[in-house]
Amino acid sequence: MLFPDYRPRRLRKNEALRKMVRETTLSVNDFIMPLFVVEGKGIKLPIDAMPGNYQLSVDNLVKAAQKVFELGIPGVILFGIPSSKDPLGTQAYAKSGIVQRAIKALKEKLPDLIVVTDVCLCEYTDHGHCGFVEGKDVDNDATLELLAKTALSHAESGADMVAPSDMMDGRVAEIRSILDENDYSQIPIMSYAAKYCSAFYGPFREAADSAPQFGDRRTYQMDPANAREAIREATMDVEEGADIIMVKPALPYLDIICRIRDEVDLPVAAYNVSGEYSMIKAAEKMGWIDGKKVMMESLTAIKRAGADLILTYFAMEAAALLEGK
Repeated sequence: MLFPDYRPRRLRKNEALRKMVRETTLSVNDFIMPLFVVEGKGIKLPIDAMPGNYQLSVDNLVKAAQKVFELGIPGVILFGIPSSKDPLGTQAYAKSGIVQRAIKALKEKLPDLIVVTDVCLCEYTDHGHCGFVEGKDVDNDATLELLAKTALSHAESGADMVAPSDMMDGRVAEIRSILDENDYSQIPIMSYAAKYCSAFYGPFREAADSAPQFGDRRTYQMDPANAREAIREATMDVEEGADIIMVKPALPYLDIICRIRDEVDLPVAAYNVSGEYSMIKAAEKMGWIDGKKVMMESLTAIKRAGADLILTYFAMEAAALLEGK
């Protein structure tokens, strides 16, 4: 079809027509809100690098989650900051750990809220790496048992879903196995399947106190230059028993979301990470952009690329706009 027989502007002339032919639609049901939980009571510490986000004690976490739920957002993902750390990250899988107690409190007060838990060790180890360290290297196979114990402890505490973010080879199979063996076969796994070694995580590391104390995470997180490898990672996790496949970060990796959407018939999630969030907030503060419009455009781009679910610090703000609240 060529001009003048075809005029694309015919379907753009007013908002009603634009809505009728809109190909991608955001919904509050697409969102998962990340929340950070710390020891103590009455704590609500602002995260300087992530305006509008806080480190919350369990009592304030429940209050924040109540607001999330009232906006129609179906779920949250929890990140814990323990009061003490050690080489094995033992607080990650302690029965009375901070995340375990947070799960119980949330499910008691908000039973219909989906509680997802991040399964990793970096917030809990004194070296800040995502697994068991031997010398200066993260021992992949020795880490698997610790991750499985962590996932099981979350399920025992009442988590609705576990989300391993460590990028150890074989961890989905290990977690699926221990959950099934302990009668938690109904607990789904949302795998951080294509998690890149990204510079966009900076603000999160302040929020979760999880920066590595030596080296970096390039030996286990993916090289940003690689795309075909992401398909292999996703395929492995599907075969090992993952129920949802995640790409992280989102905006710099829209092509990866699209590729995985084409290759995988499971739901695809994307993590709109802290650096993506904070850059928009910083530019908005400087008056350089319309923050709300850029937020919605960015989230729409993630959905358009193929994400079924979006983990985003914008969840509450975007939901309020969508719902007119």
